Amino acid sequence: MITAVTAVSGQLGAEIARKLMALPNATPVIGLARTPGKVRDLGIEIRPGDYDKPEELRGSLSGVDALVLVSGMAPPEDRIGQHRNVIKAAKAAAVRKIVYTSIQGPEQGTAFSAVVQSNRQTEADIRACGLDWVIGRNGIYIEPDVEYIDSYRAQGEIANSAGTGKCGYVTRSELAHAYAAMLTQPAHNGQTFDLNGAPISQTELAAYLNRTFGTDLGYRVMSPEDFVADRSAELGDFLGPIIGGIYDGIRLNAYDRPGDFKAVTGRPHQPWDDYFASLRR
Repeated sequence: MITAVTAVSGQLGAEIARKLMALPNATPVIGLARTPGKVRDLGIEIRPGDYDKPEELRGSLSGVDALVLVSGMAPPEDRIGQHRNVIKAAKAAAVRKIVYTSIQGPEQGTAFSAVVQSNRQTEADIRACGLDWVIGRNGIYIEPDVEYIDSYRAQGEIANSAGTGKCGYVTRSELAHAYAAMLTQPAHNGQTFDLNGAPISQTELAAYLNRTFGTDLGYRVMSPEDFVADRSAELGDFLGPIIGGIYDGIRLNAYDRPGDFKAVTGRPHQPWDDYFASLRR
């Protein structure tokens, strides 16, 4: 079986490709990327994979049996059509199975909901496409909070609008482990899985960061309006409200769920004690 992963120039796509290559009795893996020249050190064949170029996608999927479609980063109104291009190209190239990296989140009521709705539409398109399929709904990546530690240290706190809500965070490495299983194990076909670790609060997150990095961070609740203004000042008027919408979802308990990681992989998601301990090594 020849497998392919889209968006391997990104962190999740590259990690999924690595996990597939590391499987016992691994079969050939092909990477697709919008700009193949940007992909280095994966050690696999890289083919063009621009979601806006249907004919290019069809050629790049020639000979592929199973595909991981990594959700695009375009605005919601554009990504539905882009994902349909990939689905149609996969059917035309006689791909037999698609695994889609979708997301968790509230479908209404937040500035992130339009992104969630676009992913739900792609989920529906995949279920209707006539191929074998599996859908994963990713929790919120925890790595950005770790990578933001210098800013947290400078501020002396974590401040956002999540309130007392808990978030089922996830790591990219664990996601990639799950997607490799979803792609290669037929028993998962026709199912949708929530992929996240044990939910934690912002106060608990601050405690993990403190133990790991020797900081003394507290957690301060911001109003949704103030948090969006803060994020927009740093990230711009497109991303600021989206980030604010994610934290609105945390406050509304949209990410407080046990998850299906063990059902997919045969073991629970890596415990947060173990994850943060690994960062101290």
